[in-house]
Amino acid sequence: MSAPDPDIAQEAIEYAYAQGWSDGLPLVPVSQPLLDRFLAETSRDPDEVIGHMPQVDREVTVRTAAINAAMAGCLPEYFPVVLAAWEGLMRERAAKGGGWQSTSGPAPLIVVNGPIRERLGLNSTGGVFGPGFRANATIPRAIGLIVRNAFGVRPHELEQATQGIPGRWAICFGENEEDSPWAPLAAELGTPGDAVTTTLLRTSEFVDNRHTQDPEQLLGDFADTIGRSGSWIFRHAQVGLVLCPEHAERLAAAGFDRRGVAEWLAERSGRTTAQLALAGKDHADERGVRFPRGDGDPDAFQRTIADPSSMLIAVAGARTAAISMVVRYFADWSGGAVPIEAPVAAAVAG
Repeated sequence: MSAPDPDIAQEAIEYAYAQGWSDGLPLVPVSQPLLDRFLAETSRDPDEVIGHMPQVDREVTVRTAAINAAMAGCLPEYFPVVLAAWEGLMRERAAKGGGWQSTSGPAPLIVVNGPIRERLGLNSTGGVFGPGFRANATIPRAIGLIVRNAFGVRPHELEQATQGIPGRWAICFGENEEDSPWAPLAAELGTPGDAVTTTLLRTSEFVDNRHTQDPEQLLGDFADTIGRSGSWIFRHAQVGLVLCPEHAERLAAAGFDRRGVAEWLAERSGRTTAQLALAGKDHADERGVRFPRGDGDPDAFQRTIADPSSMLIAVAGARTAAISMVVRYFADWSGGAVPIEAPVAAAVAG
C-alpha cells in the first residue's frame, strides 16, 4: 500500500481553514464514504433536528453533527457518544439559552460511564483533564465544532467570551469506575451501563490534599475552595467535584456516600457577609445578582451551594497523588445522564 499524498491532504486542510470551519487546528477532510460510516453508527434519521438556537434560528441535524465529528478527528464509533453528549447539553437550561455566547466562555464537562470507556480507549485515570487520548480529545472537540459551524458561534462574532477558559472544548473523560468506592455516576442517576453525564462549566480548580487522613479536614479543604468569593456572581455559585480515587476512598471509608459529601459541603461552604463585603458581593438583589450594600449582619454565614442534590460528584484520575478538582457550573445542572446508543450492528444482530 502506497503512502497517501500529503500535498492533497494539505490542500483539503487549507480549504477547510479558508471556509472558516476550523477551531484553529487542522480538520479531517470529510468524504461522503467517511460521512456514511459515521451515520451507520446510529439508527437516527440523518435529517432529524437535534438542536435549535432560537436567538439566531439555527438548527443542528444528525448529519451536521456527523460531519463535524468527522472533521474533529473522531472515529465513527465515537459518534454515539457525541450524540449522547449533545443531547445531554441540550437538556441544560443554559446551553439552550445564551450559554454558548456567554462572556464566561463556558466549557462542556463530559463524563462517560460503562464498558464503552474501554471499547473506545477513553482515558479515565491519569491526566483526565489533559491531552493524549484520541477519544477524550476529539469527542468534546466535535461539540465545539457543532456549536461553531451549525450555530455560527465564533470568537469575535456571536461568541462574547471576555477571556474564556482553558479546555473549553477539551474536557471529556471516563469515570474511573474500577477505583471508585461508589456506584458509577450514571447508574446512580438512574441510567446504568453506557451513558454520558454533562453540564457547562465556568472553570475548574484543583484541591491538592495529600497531607491528612482526616476526612473532615479533607472536606474542609474542598469547602474553602468552593466558598471563595470570586465565583459568586449570583446568590449561589453551584459546583460539582471530580474526586481522585484516594479522596473518594478516604471519604467512603468514613461512611460518606455522594449525598453525604454534598450535604456536608452544602452546609459548610461559603463566606460571612463581612468577608463578601470585602469583595463587594455581600447582598443579592431580587434577581439574585450580587452587589455591595454594607448593611447586613457581618457575621451571618452565606452558603455557596443552594441544594446538595445539585452537586455532580464523579471519580476520575490516577493514584499518583491526592489531587481532586472542584468544577463550577455555568448556571445549574439538569441532574441526569443520557444513555449511549448501542452499536447499530450489535442491535441488528441481537
